[in-house]
Amino acid sequence: MKCWKELSLMAALLVGTVVATPAAAEGAQLDCRLDYDLRGWSLVYKHATGEGTVSCENGQRMRVQISAKAIGVTAGKWHIDNGRGHFSDIHDIRDVLGNYVQATANAGVGKSSEAQVLTKGTVSLALAGDGEGVNLGVDVGKFTLDAIE
Repeated sequence: MKCWKELSLMAALLVGTVVATPAAAEGAQLDCRLDYDLRGWSLVYKHATGEGTVSCENGQRMRVQISAKAIGVTAGKWHIDNGRGHFSDIHDIRDVLGNYVQATANAGVGKSSEAQVLTKGTVSLALAGDGEGVNLGVDVGKFTLDAIE
C-alpha cells in the first residue's frame, strides 16, 4: 500500500512537471539587476534622488533616474554609493520602470548600510548598499524608476 502511494505521488509530480514546463518557457523571466548611487535628506519629509543602470542577462541595459519620496518620523542626510538591486518577476526590461511601495526604518551615524525590499504589483526589487550619513526614523512612501532617454 505504501509503495502505491509513493508511486502515485511520483506520477503526479512527473505529470505536473511536464504540464507546467511549456507554460513556464513562454513566460520566461529575466534576471535583471540595478547598480545605483543615491543621495537624500529627511526632516519629517524624506527626499532622495540618484541614477543607476539596469542590466539584464539577455544583454539589455537601460539608464534610470531614481526618486524616493516618503513621510514619517525621520531626520537626516545620507548617500549610498555603488548600491545594488535585484529584480524579480521581470519579463521585459521596461517592467522595472514605475512606482514601488517603500517602507523603511533606519538609524545610522557615519558609515551605514541599507537593505530593503520594494514592490510594484508582482515585481519586487531588493536593494542593498553602503554609504555614509546621519539618519534616524521610520517612513512610508514611494520609490520611482524612470528611464533616462
